[in-house]
Amino acid sequence: MDIHQLLLKYWGHKAFRPLQEDIINSVLEGKDTLALLPTGGGKSICFQVPALVKEGICIVVSPLIALMKDQVENLLKRDIKAVAIYSGMNKREIDITFDNCIYGNIKFLYISPERIETEIFKERFRKMNVNLIAVDESHCISQWGYDFRPSYLNIAKLRVEKPTVPFLALTATATPEVVIDIQKQLEFKKENALQISFERKNLAYAVLHEEDKLNRLLKILKKVPGTAIIYVRSRKKTKEVASFLIKNGVSADYYHAGLTNEERNKKQSNWVNNITRIIVSTNAFGMGIDKASVRLVVHLDLPDSLEAYFQEAGRAGRDEQKAYAVLLFEKADRLDLEKRIIDSFPKIEVIKNVYQALANYFQIPIGAALNESYSLNISEFCKQYNLQVYSVFTCLKFLEKENYLILSETSYNPSRIKIEVTKDELYEFQVKNDKFDFFLKTILRSYSGLFENFVKIDEFELAKRLNSSQEKIVKALQYLSHLKMISYIEQTNLPQLTYLTERLNTNDVQISVQHYRDRKEIAIKKMESVIYFATTKHKCRSEILLNYFGEKDVYRCGVCDVCLERNKLELSDIEFSLVSNQIKKILTQENLPITQLIEKIAGIRDDKKIKVIQWLLENDKLKTNTDNLLEWRK
Repeated sequence: MDIHQLLLKYWGHKAFRPLQEDIINSVLEGKDTLALLPTGGGKSICFQVPALVKEGICIVVSPLIALMKDQVENLLKRDIKAVAIYSGMNKREIDITFDNCIYGNIKFLYISPERIETEIFKERFRKMNVNLIAVDESHCISQWGYDFRPSYLNIAKLRVEKPTVPFLALTATATPEVVIDIQKQLEFKKENALQISFERKNLAYAVLHEEDKLNRLLKILKKVPGTAIIYVRSRKKTKEVASFLIKNGVSADYYHAGLTNEERNKKQSNWVNNITRIIVSTNAFGMGIDKASVRLVVHLDLPDSLEAYFQEAGRAGRDEQKAYAVLLFEKADRLDLEKRIIDSFPKIEVIKNVYQALANYFQIPIGAALNESYSLNISEFCKQYNLQVYSVFTCLKFLEKENYLILSETSYNPSRIKIEVTKDELYEFQVKNDKFDFFLKTILRSYSGLFENFVKIDEFELAKRLNSSQEKIVKALQYLSHLKMISYIEQTNLPQLTYLTERLNTNDVQISVQHYRDRKEIAIKKMESVIYFATTKHKCRSEILLNYFGEKDVYRCGVCDVCLERNKLELSDIEFSLVSNQIKKILTQENLPITQLIEKIAGIRDDKKIKVIQWLLENDKLKTNTDNLLEWRK
């Protein structure tokens, strides 16, 4: 079956999106490939299609559990065999999954970068018939990227066992230096980056300077009909803003990673199905959600980087219809962002203290816990050791970056069971234990594959079928697990903390001072780029973003807030550039009164010269000094 037939059969599309076919053909030719597609550009198709064309299994390295689960579910719905390995699974469950990848007909194995360093993966990987290694969110491999993960640096080691298998790296956000670094770190045989322009012609960016943000938000929502996402910094603020909108007659709800799985699913479903118009969220919302008709994305707080902003704003207008991305900004936001960056670099001693506190909390002795996962209730942990949540979170991020441990994002892991005895042994147990007979028969009728694999179960549904309580069902499953009749893994909504090394004595925990300084420097540069984007009044917003991502030969968009002001001048871009370039050249040599400046500008009418000078003054590119002379602001 060729790639077009596969696209039609499994996805129902007759044609690929721009660049998808080029990327797929590059992979099928056995070339290492870096695919740069903006948010919503269809990156997953680029590895799923070639992997289905070829014999064998595709290994997908991904840092996000929620995204892994989402993609596995989507593939299974299309009758494509896919599995994922993530924190929260026990050793037996992992063991069975790997065996299915070697001996079964699994086409996709999703795995976190941390797992590929484990001995169990290395041993099983050698035996797998691998046709492609796809590296999602590949910007994480670069220390210049906005979410550097040192575990990504180990991915290239997979080449030792499978030297002929091509790599496909994918990302939606990469600066020119990150593009080079990804290919270098993944040891591409030859540079091969395929990139579509990040320009979104249907998306109008705007930065509005506003102190009364909530009332301005109401006005925006009245002007722009349709679905919207409102991004805020804190969980508390999601609820506050949603409540404000509801009180003012706007259909809204809030969303953050601290909600239960049922709550998140319900809120997400209501929004996707247009029951709720507005979702107010932290950055936990949007990843993997395929809703093309979002008309508006509003940021009420400054993001940490332009990469994050571009990805979140890019969730508007994926249907290629007119959409808006608005950043509401006031002077205090700049101070808040600067403080946030400072706070995200705790003292090295504080990082070590948090490492020790975790060991005490989980009662882990020195030398233990390698590759073990623990459910971490951060608020409970902070309360017990009198720590601040944000401080703990930033310390954990540093311990991640030094490869000591990893904290997964909050993710719902449903309960799973597997029968650990033979059918004959189970039957014998049922005969001898009459009170468990109907219970086990109900489980066997409700779920298939229990003797071979771990299977997801729902205790609430079982309770309804057995006319019992969920609590009694859980106790019965725990008892059968204690008897070793079954393996039972209970559901959890908590993030998973996984130790990547044995638990060390705190004195042996090394935090590289140089790495610490480098990362702080990178974070400050990214912060400065965000502040420039938010405060500049003279350069097209789209141009700023495209320049940041390495696209230099671009034109102003004509629809952002800056361009709309420029449009009022009734000058063409050529005329405006002719005048402004002359003004800059003249005033960098000497300061002049406005009359003399007008005389020195050539090739255009005086009324147009005055319009440009006025615009440059209003947008802080020109200023008048104490002698009433015009100066060019550097």
